[in-house]
Amino acid sequence: MKLLFGLLVTLLTISFFSAAANTNNKKPVARDISHLISKEEFLTYQDVADFIEQSPKVMVIVPASAEDIAEYGPQVAKSLTGSDCDRDGKMDDNPTCNAVFFKLWMKYAR
Repeated sequence: MKLLFGLLVTLLTISFFSAAANTNNKKPVARDISHLISKEEFLTYQDVADFIEQSPKVMVIVPASAEDIAEYGPQVAKSLTGSDCDRDGKMDDNPTCNAVFFKLWMKYAR
């Protein structure tokens, strides 16, 4: 069971970074979420990594690969868990999280 869990986590991590790599051509979108995060809360974050880590988490179901189906059977399900940095209910990639953090930093830390 631990081996299956470990394999699933590894596959999810690889899938997440592959998906993130495919979105590098898009310009990150930074929503103004200052109405959701006060200056006092923002100043508690040590850096952008801490901001991303403390952001709400979102889980999405992704299609299983042919290799997953061959190894685990047709009923296999895959999910990815990531951060929702702009609080819109969708998983954000790293450039988007960085852009949101920078926008908050420009507003609060300057």
